[in-house]
Amino acid sequence: MFFERPEGGETSILVHIQLQSEREQEDPVEFEELVRSSGADPVCFIKGSRKSPDARTFAGEGKLEEIANAVQEYKAELVLFNHSLSPSQERNLEKILKCRVLDRTGLILDIFGQRARTYEGKLQVELAQLQHTVTRLKRGWTHLDRQKGGVNLRGAGETQLELDQRMIRQRIKNINKSLEKVRAQREQGRRSRKRAEVPIISLVGYTNAGKSSLFNAITHAGIYEADQLFATLDATLRQIQLPSYGEAVLVDTVGFISHLPHKLVEAFRATLEETVQADLLLHVIDVANEAHDYYIEQVHEVLTEIGAEDIPCIQVLNKIDLLEGFEPRVERGENGKPSRVWVSARTGAGIDLLLAAISEMIGEDVITRDLTLGPEQGRLRARLYARGAVSSESVDDSGSTVLSIKLPRQDYERLLQEDNLISGHPAQH
Repeated sequence: MFFERPEGGETSILVHIQLQSEREQEDPVEFEELVRSSGADPVCFIKGSRKSPDARTFAGEGKLEEIANAVQEYKAELVLFNHSLSPSQERNLEKILKCRVLDRTGLILDIFGQRARTYEGKLQVELAQLQHTVTRLKRGWTHLDRQKGGVNLRGAGETQLELDQRMIRQRIKNINKSLEKVRAQREQGRRSRKRAEVPIISLVGYTNAGKSSLFNAITHAGIYEADQLFATLDATLRQIQLPSYGEAVLVDTVGFISHLPHKLVEAFRATLEETVQADLLLHVIDVANEAHDYYIEQVHEVLTEIGAEDIPCIQVLNKIDLLEGFEPRVERGENGKPSRVWVSARTGAGIDLLLAAISEMIGEDVITRDLTLGPEQGRLRARLYARGAVSSESVDDSGSTVLSIKLPRQDYERLLQEDNLISGHPAQH
C-alpha cells in the first residue's frame, strides 16, 4: 500500500549505528549539531552496532522495532540516519516506520537549501538536491503504475515517474548552463585581479571553525555569522589593506565537513574555485574543540580533492579566548616563514599578528627603501600613501620629500614607470 509522505516535521528520532565494517565512523556529536542546525527538534537518539548494514533496511530487526516504538511514543514525523542510505533502504524504512526518513546527505542538503542566499548559491544547492532526488523519485509514485491499454484507458506512453525524471534531467541541464555563465563571470573577475596583481587570500576550514567571524574581524563586512554548522554557504569577497604591502582580496568560503557528499563538492565547484585560485590559504581551526586534529585531516582531504593542497597556507588557531593561558602569537616553520597564528576572532586578539604574517607570506619580493621625490611628483606621493606603502616622511636639505616605503616589487616598478610617463622625471632612490 502506498504511504503518503508528510510535507515535513521537526520532531525527530536520530539513529546512529556503529559499523565494524567501516574504517572511518561518523561522529554522533557532530550529527546532533547538524540536526539542530537544520531546525529539527531531536527527541530521542537511538544508537547501536552491527558488523555491516542490512541490505534492506540498514538497521537490524531488533533495532528497527526500537525505532518504530520511539516514533510512536514521541509521535515523531522524521527519522534521521547518520549514514548514507540507498534509495531502496529509504523506501523500505518509510513503509515500516510510517514517517519520513532522511539520511546524512539529505540532511546536509536540507541545511544548504535553508542557508543559500545568492543566485549562484541557490543554483548550486538546487543542482545537488535534484541529483540526490532523481534516484529517489520512485517512492513518491509507487501508487501510480503504467496505464494499461483499452477503451479510454490508453495513456501517453510514460508513467508519471518517467515524466518527472525527464523534467528533472532538463532542469539539471538548465542549471548547469546557468552555472557555466556564473563560472565564466568569476573567471573574468579573477583574470582582472591577476592583471592588477592583487593577491587572493582564501579562508578555509571545518564548518563552525569561525571563518565568518574572522572575515568580519579583518574586513568589518558584517556578514552573517552564527554558532551553527554551515552558517555560510556563499563565497564573499572583500578588498583589504595589508600593512607594509597594500591591496589584497579576502574570500570567505563554505565550510568543510567530514565525508562531505561528493555531489556537494561537484555542485559547489564554482565557489570552491576561489580556493583553488588563491595565492594563500588561511586554514581556520577551532582550537577549543577537542576534535580539532581530526577536523584538520578532513579539511586536508577536501583540499586534496579539489586540487588546492599545494597552495601556501597559514593555520589560524581561532577561539583562544575559550582557553586558559593562551595568548596571541606567531609560530614559524623550518623555513622561517609564518606557519601558525593564534587568534580570537571574537575579541580581535592577534588579528594584527595575522595581518603581518599574511603580508610576509605574500610579500616575499618586497622593496624597502627611501624614495626622494621632487615637487612635481605629488601624484606619485599620493598614490604611495593610497597603497599604504609609506612608513615615514621627511624633507631633506634641498627641500625634496623623502619617503620610507615598503611595497611589492611589481607595484613599485609599475608606479615608477607610470610616474615617469606622466612627469618625464624619474624618482631618485
